[in-house]
Amino acid sequence: MTVSFSHVGICVTDLGRSVRFYCDALGFEPVASYRIGAEFSGLMELDGVDLESRMLRRDGVTIELLGYRSPTATGDGSRRPMNQVGLTHLSLRVDDVDAVAAAVEALGGSVVRTTRTTMGAPGSQLDFVYCTDPDGIRIELMDLPG
Repeated sequence: MTVSFSHVGICVTDLGRSVRFYCDALGFEPVASYRIGAEFSGLMELDGVDLESRMLRRDGVTIELLGYRSPTATGDGSRRPMNQVGLTHLSLRVDDVDAVAAAVEALGGSVVRTTRTTMGAPGSQLDFVYCTDPDGIRIELMDLPG
C-alpha cells in the first residue's frame, strides 16, 4: 500500500486576499487553480458546491485555499484553542520572526504578541510567535538554530 502526503485544505472568506497573504507574507507559490462544482457535493458533504480552489506550494508542502461561492463559508474566524481536537496550526521555519510577523500584519493577518517565546543562549536561541491569517487560521513562526 502506498500513501503520500497531498495537501492541507483551508476554507477562506476572500480568496484573492488569502492568496496574496500566503504568497506575499509567507512565500508560497501558486501552482494550480480549479473551479469546483456540484459534482463534488457528495465528497464535500455540501449541497450545491460552487467554489474556486487555489493550490499554493512552498518547500514541498501544498495548501489548497477554498473560496466558496455556494454555500458560503461559515464560522466566526476566531482562533481555535490549541487543545481543541483537530488541526491546530500551520508551522513555518523563518530566519527573522519580526520581519515575517510584520509582513503577516501588513497583509491582513495578526500577530498574537502574548505568545512570543524566546529561550536559550545567544547564538542558539529559539524564537517563536503565533500569528493568524486574515480568517483566523493559526500560524506558528519559529526561528530555530541550525
